[in-house]
Amino acid sequence: LTLRGEGKVRFVGVSGVLPALHEQIDMGVCDVVQIPYSALQREHEDVITKASDAGIGIIVRGGVARGTPDDWEGRRYYMLPNETMQNWWNSANLDDLLDGLSRIEFMLRFTLSHPGLDTTIVGTRSAEHLHDNITAAIRGPLPDNVVAEAKRRLTAAGATSA
Repeated sequence: LTLRGEGKVRFVGVSGVLPALHEQIDMGVCDVVQIPYSALQREHEDVITKASDAGIGIIVRGGVARGTPDDWEGRRYYMLPNETMQNWWNSANLDDLLDGLSRIEFMLRFTLSHPGLDTTIVGTRSAEHLHDNITAAIRGPLPDNVVAEAKRRLTAAGATSA
């Protein structure tokens, strides 16, 4: 706060994970937090809400979990083994909820469905991929009933929110 008062710092942000995020939010100095969150990594779901309710801006990272089951082969997701995410995806039968969406669009729009989210970082590997992500983002959040069903299925499959 001293640096902010002296005009040396305009905004304070942190990129964090549990359990430290609770303390960082409670300090009351952060303007923004960057938090990992996706359909397959929901353990930060409640802390996103807590931070947002405290007036802190929310930037989500990993919102499409570095891809989907069809492109995890040979890749290492930084927080969860690929096999774990594949098992959750398959056990939850998420393909049954796609209703014509690509897996990437489903994942991105699931992330955008969290009401506390302000923005998300989405990587891209080509102009076509960028176009698809922009198109998905423009479509906005998934319908509430689809999000609720995805969460129910994922929880039953072991991918819990906490």
